[in-house]
Amino acid sequence: MAAKKIIVIGGGAVGLCAAHYLCAAGCDVTVLEMDSIGSGSSLHNAGLVVPSHFTPLASPGVLTLGLRWMLNPESPFYIKPRLDGELASWLWHFLVAATERRVERAMPLLRDMSQLSFSLFEELARLPEMDFEFQKRGLLMLWRTAHGRASTVKTAEQAGRIGIDARVLDRDGLHELEPGVRFNASGGVYYPGDAHLTPALFLEQLRELLARQKVQFFTSTRVTGFNTRPAAISSVRTTSGTFSADEYVLASGAWSPGVLKSLRIALPLEPGKGYSATIYQPAVRVRIPCLLEEDRVAVTPMGDRLRFAGTMELAGLDTSINLRRVNAILRAVPRYIAALEPAAAEYAEVWAGLRPCTPDGLPFIGRFQRWENLIAATGHAMIGISLAPITGKLVTEIVQGQIPSIDLHLLRPDRYS
Repeated sequence: MAAKKIIVIGGGAVGLCAAHYLCAAGCDVTVLEMDSIGSGSSLHNAGLVVPSHFTPLASPGVLTLGLRWMLNPESPFYIKPRLDGELASWLWHFLVAATERRVERAMPLLRDMSQLSFSLFEELARLPEMDFEFQKRGLLMLWRTAHGRASTVKTAEQAGRIGIDARVLDRDGLHELEPGVRFNASGGVYYPGDAHLTPALFLEQLRELLARQKVQFFTSTRVTGFNTRPAAISSVRTTSGTFSADEYVLASGAWSPGVLKSLRIALPLEPGKGYSATIYQPAVRVRIPCLLEEDRVAVTPMGDRLRFAGTMELAGLDTSINLRRVNAILRAVPRYIAALEPAAAEYAEVWAGLRPCTPDGLPFIGRFQRWENLIAATGHAMIGISLAPITGKLVTEIVQGQIPSIDLHLLRPDRYS
């Protein structure tokens, strides 16, 4: 029997993980990427593998906070004011989803996906070709105010109720865990079950592994449309020609709605811009990644570098860099970690990328009803790198007609149709 031909549209972490597991299942895989591999939001993110992130973005109070921050261009969550019907619809669906009941329903799902993904990362890290600095050192969520403490401890209590280890620490506890770091933070929560990696290494090594396994890559290849037959796609038209396959996997991140327009599918997905700044030879050697609660900033050690990442900016498909927002991230760091005062943005390696955000904070994974051979694998927001392996595994199970490892009901791509 001939190998099933699969086209993966998107060459980020999710697309490459899908290609990896599809290839392992005996499929003939081609990856189409509109730019370069990982250029969307995969290469320069915070690199966190986070079972601790079991709460969806659409949570009670988040939108209210965002609206309050709208007039502050340096705030962690910023919605750029604009007349946009799709954004208005997305915000309405976000508001509907941001209830305690919906969050409680989503938490076990995100927990299970993250824990399975963590196990798959462990398997990938054991491959002789893969050394992407996968470190299982946990994660510290730091606070500096009473409000920050209340929010962080509440999340820790929720974690305990669903079986995730979370340990509340005072400042002495922080210093005991990280003796080489002097904290200005008042306290924090330690999640020992988290990990981190270097995204650029992960993408580079995974691509090299796939190339050796005869996966074909077409970069600088933009999708321009599809040829269809009743209820199915027959081929995809691109700037590099027309490609045909048995199945098509949509892993285009924030650009997914544009890819689908010619198929008359309206996917409610908003690009959430995030920034990172990476410095070399930092003055303080942080071993354990940290999240700075009030300022929503991640601090991740990556070899001889330290990466600071943060902000959620709803501004459309805009990848321009606003140095004012980058400097706001850098200024937040010494409020939590003493003696760690990153240089101004112009002295750091600065990046901006777009995370694909769904209204309910859950990714789109599964077959589309209208097109039987089109599978969604997008909408992972800030945890795309963390959920990439399990998403790739689920896509492969769908292609093979197997019962998925995760119940996909809450993730179905047509849930807003």
